[in-house]
Amino acid sequence: MRVIFMGTPDFSVAALNALVEAGHEVVCVYSQPPRPAGRGKKDRSSPVQQRAEALGLPVRHPVSLRSVEAQAEFAALDADIAVVVAYGLILPQSILDAPQHGCLNIHASLLPRWRGAAPIHRAIMAGDEKTGVCIMQMEAGLDTGPVLLRRETAIAPEETTAQLHDRLSTIGAEAIVAALDGLAALKPHVQPGTGVTYASKIDKSEARIDWSLPAIEVDRLIRGVSPFPGAWFEHQGTRVKALGSRLAEGTGAPGTVLDQDLTIACGAGAVQLTRLQRAGKAAQDAEVFQSGAQIAAGTQLS
Repeated sequence: MRVIFMGTPDFSVAALNALVEAGHEVVCVYSQPPRPAGRGKKDRSSPVQQRAEALGLPVRHPVSLRSVEAQAEFAALDADIAVVVAYGLILPQSILDAPQHGCLNIHASLLPRWRGAAPIHRAIMAGDEKTGVCIMQMEAGLDTGPVLLRRETAIAPEETTAQLHDRLSTIGAEAIVAALDGLAALKPHVQPGTGVTYASKIDKSEARIDWSLPAIEVDRLIRGVSPFPGAWFEHQGTRVKALGSRLAEGTGAPGTVLDQDLTIACGAGAVQLTRLQRAGKAAQDAEVFQSGAQIAAGTQLS
């Protein structure tokens, strides 16, 4: 098929690779414009643009698709279908209607649960036991279109957003190839009106750890916002990010370090921190972190 691919972050790259490897003709790649990044704040192309250029594919990065010119350029590509995954721009109706078979979105949740910007984070933070990927026919509403294909996967007890992100990226890539291969036979399923939830964008203000909460909530927060923005606490006036954790046995005043293995008492129960990062330093497994930090049992974290 003649495919327009629309995506921006790392999550989208696997799908682009899969479409090319499956033999589809990617006639153009749309991605967000280069943005300042790194210490030098020099413009950096998105991961999708970098991969597209490596594959020799033409790339466009309009700041908007609302102009008549941008819509005419899109329509002139004469695509059979557009595949959209974490692109970052709202698609006007004229864009949705331009390809012969419309636009398909790869969405990282089991719709209608977790429509919106941060479905992977929110699934872990809510304690969902499973999630997945939906291939959805796009329409004007926010992730409201009919679902053509879905793939489910269990969320592991210690899985972080980073780990689940990578798994769902691969699942999504496999699913979109399957969807295009069997498009004529797929039946769209209208999303039910019940069970709708919205995955609002993660705000940095959510990331500070409140040790007075039950351990199960602290653990979900740590894993859900790892690696970004990273749940954090303070030790001796320095901010430390907790990037991995598991539920553990133990009781004490909330925030108390219970042992050398970094088991921390919460409002109910305890969590063991498994991966940490000091400000300005690389992330480390807890054992390595402790060999330098040596946070003693009895220490009160804030």
